[in-house]
Order: sequence, then structure tokens, then C-alpha cells
Amino acid sequence: MGDIKDAIEDVVDKADQASDRLISVIAVLVAVLATVMALFSIKGGNIGQAMAQAQARSVNAWAYFQAKSTKQGLAESMLDQLSFERERGVGLAPEAAALLEKKIEFYRERVERYAREKEEIKQQAEAYEQEYEQLNFHDDQFDIAEAGMTVGLAVLGVAALTRRKWLVWFALVFAGVGLASGVAGFVGGSFHLDFVATMLS
Repeated sequence: MGDIKDAIEDVVDKADQASDRLISVIAVLVAVLATVMALFSIKGGNIGQAMAQAQARSVNAWAYFQAKSTKQGLAESMLDQLSFERERGVGLAPEAAALLEKKIEFYRERVERYAREKEEIKQQAEAYEQEYEQLNFHDDQFDIAEAGMTVGLAVLGVAALTRRKWLVWFALVFAGVGLASGVAGFVGGSFHLDFVATMLS
């Protein structure tokens, strides 16, 4: 009878030791994942601010483009009107004809200048839009990183309560995806789970 009791106590002691080791591993994993997740969160926040700035610059550039378009339209309208006056103005005094030609040339230069400036502004606005898209890609990476690591941390909590080792491995799958996505965001990598990003947006 004593042998059975000793055997049972030995099994319970070993189970407690294994359980304590599992809890220790979970505690270390939680600390590491929480720290890494905090870093990813900071970087994601910084990218969010950069996205807002890029979007504001893009909106401003397109508004400036529109203002130049309006000015170009007014200059073209004036050029058309002056050209019509020149064609209609048979018998104008030489001074008036010269003044009319001078005005026509002035507005022609304006139209050409606005067209050039609009093209430059358009390129700048498109560059801001492209910058925003690139930042959005990296922002998605950090969103996926935070989501994966959050799920991993939650599953680790369940593993600690239930003392199930397989749940630790399950949690590490989610944390690993989150870590891969976050590291890719930091180094400018292309790892991007589109379906997850779509669900999160």
C-alpha cells in the first residue's frame, strides 16, 4: 500500500514540476511578446502619423492643381476673347493693335506657364499618393503584427489556465505570423497577408 502511495505522490510531484515549467515558459513568452508588440505599436503609430501627413500633402497639392487649372481656364478664356478682338478689329490704330498683340502674348505665356506648373504639381500630388500607399502597406503589416500577437497572448493565457502544452504551440503560430509581419514592416519587407489586412480595414 505504501508503494502505491509513493508512486502516486511521485507522479503528482512530476506533474507539478512539469506544470511549473510550462507556466514559467508561458510567463517568459508573454513578457517577450508584450515587449515586441509594444515596439510594433509605436512604429505603427508613427507610420499612421506619416500617412496623415502624406494624405494632407496630397490633398493640398490637388487643391493647388485645381487652383492652377482655374487660372489656366481664365487665361485661356481671356486669350480667346483677345484673339477674337484682334480678328474683328479691322482698322485698329497701330498703338491699339500693338497693345492687343502684347496682351495676347501675355495671356498665351500665362496659359503655357500654368500648363507646365500643373504638370509639376500633378507629379508631386501623385508622388504623395504613392508615398501614402507605401505607408499604408507597412501600416497593414503592423496591424497584422498586433493582431497576431494579441491572439497569441490570449491563447497563452488560456494555456496557462488549462496547462495544455499544445495551446502554447498554437499560440506561437499566431505570434509567429505577427512577428514575421512586424519584422517585415520594420525592414521594409514584402510579407503581407492581404486577406487579413482586408478584414482589419
